[in-house]
Amino acid sequence: MRRRQFITLFGGAAVGWPLAVRAQQPRKVWRIGFIAGASRPASLEVSQFGGFQQGMREHGYVEGKDFVMEWRFADAKGERYSEFAAEFVGLKVDVIVVGTPAALRAVQQATNTTLIVMGYSVDPVGNGFVASLARPGGNTTGLSSSQDDATPKQLELLTITVPNLSRVGLLANPDSPNFDPVLKNVQSAAQDAGLVLVPVEMRSPQEVPSAFATMARERVGAVMVMSNALTVMQRNRIAELALKERLPTIFPLREYVVAGGLMAYGENIRDFFRRAAFYVDKILKGAKPSDLPIEQPTRFFLTINLKTARALGLEIPPTLLARADEVIE
Repeated sequence: MRRRQFITLFGGAAVGWPLAVRAQQPRKVWRIGFIAGASRPASLEVSQFGGFQQGMREHGYVEGKDFVMEWRFADAKGERYSEFAAEFVGLKVDVIVVGTPAALRAVQQATNTTLIVMGYSVDPVGNGFVASLARPGGNTTGLSSSQDDATPKQLELLTITVPNLSRVGLLANPDSPNFDPVLKNVQSAAQDAGLVLVPVEMRSPQEVPSAFATMARERVGAVMVMSNALTVMQRNRIAELALKERLPTIFPLREYVVAGGLMAYGENIRDFFRRAAFYVDKILKGAKPSDLPIEQPTRFFLTINLKTARALGLEIPPTLLARADEVIE
């Protein structure tokens, strides 16, 4: 090879090196924090939280390559939310996904710069989490439940199912951000339906038996259960005690019915978390949370547990069974 050709080839390769080196530079691996109110499930993938991982895959992200997850589960202990929020700020996560409304205030108080996606919230405007549904403002956006708006339909389903129903208990945690909007709607719907509503408060697992003892004394004919981390974790016990007291139950989420509750009418929580990945994707691509409108559900699901109905001696009307999205035998 001639010397001139060698120098030319060598020089061309040298010019190409910086481009090659730049091309081989690793791309950013995003760090995403997720706060859940309940306990860690045996399998994330098959649980409701697996919806978020599913959503990330649908948007082309590979866990471990494009992003890493920081999962935190509070075990229904509200004091842990501030701890988790501070930890995520220290870890400099890129986005915090909040899977329980009870954690939102703690996360927002911990940071006004880290981007926040509400994986599940109730009345975020009324609770002061965002400025409006169309223009959230600040560093927070995401999804809003209609758990409060679904309560009139839940009461209607109880009156269809339970003969001569006149008194309905509402089992709820008054410390939850869900409490005020849900209670307001239930009270209004009960009054319109000519029903007496008996709110029963429950703040800890130890209060579950006494709550049912109160409802038995009050002679309620059925029970509505407001969903929050505490009732989710106690769903098996709630179903067991309701059956013992022969009380038909209705819930906002199917997970309670799988545990032995009678009926659920409401949203698909796994799909909420799947849709939360849509917001994370937009934010990672540069969108501002303040410009991303809050999403509300467009479909509600009816789940009925026939085994529980038979144990309670209830005949589920065929028309209601025909409308059910899922019937558990």
